[in-house]
Amino acid sequence: MSSLELRGITVRYGRFTAVDNVDLLVPEGTVTGLVGGSGSGKSTLGKAVVGLAPKQSGQVLIDGSEAPRRRGRSPVQLVFQNPYASLDPRMTVGASVAEALSGGSGSGNGNGSGARSGRRAPARERRAARDAEVARYLELVGMDPARAALTPDALSGGQRQRVALARALAARPAVLIADEITSALDVSVQGAVLNLLRRLQRELGFAMLFISHNLAVVRHLCDQVAVLDGGHLVECGPTDRVLDHPEHPTTRNLISCVPDLALAEEAS
Repeated sequence: MSSLELRGITVRYGRFTAVDNVDLLVPEGTVTGLVGGSGSGKSTLGKAVVGLAPKQSGQVLIDGSEAPRRRGRSPVQLVFQNPYASLDPRMTVGASVAEALSGGSGSGNGNGSGARSGRRAPARERRAARDAEVARYLELVGMDPARAALTPDALSGGQRQRVALARALAARPAVLIADEITSALDVSVQGAVLNLLRRLQRELGFAMLFISHNLAVVRHLCDQVAVLDGGHLVECGPTDRVLDHPEHPTTRNLISCVPDLALAEEAS
């Protein structure tokens, strides 16, 4: 298990500062919820961690060291908000997941006698090993491996998001960032995807930064909560403390927009 630490992360677009000097620690094996209003910098911060937003300054540390890249892959994987845009429509489900596997062939789980003798396994064996790994990751997220031959247009939104999760996990990340991963899904499937994510995090033990506007989900899923406002980190602490006894006006304002949480705060 690994921790994620952000030190002084700043993101600027021209003269506009989207994220300003953010420090945040996601302890190993835990889930940190990142919340805030629209335009607060939540998604920008997540993208900056994986190099998809222009980081002006700051460090991304995994277990206290600068995040390395393994064979062109980052130890931090991001699952995007929109499952309809995050998958290549020209690639099959199996190809999308296989692309994320270490070495692109599932070499970490069985090249047979060729691997043991130092010889490169025949192409047929490499393909079989890759296909077995793809099937394993699809099964891990509750997908029928037979769907590996399909393209994204044949899948529902919930199924596409499961494929996106499988692809992220296939890269064997130390840390997972989930950016509003259910907001584009029907309410009927949101719960299933969230329960799946919670189960996988507990079973696999990766640290996770969970970006969301839904405080009820954050309470259900997260160990601690960080609150952004205008690119600044204004509050951070254990979930129950932050949501039941908020200290910053921004946090109190967010809670006031959710009836159940607002009532809980008044009762306390």
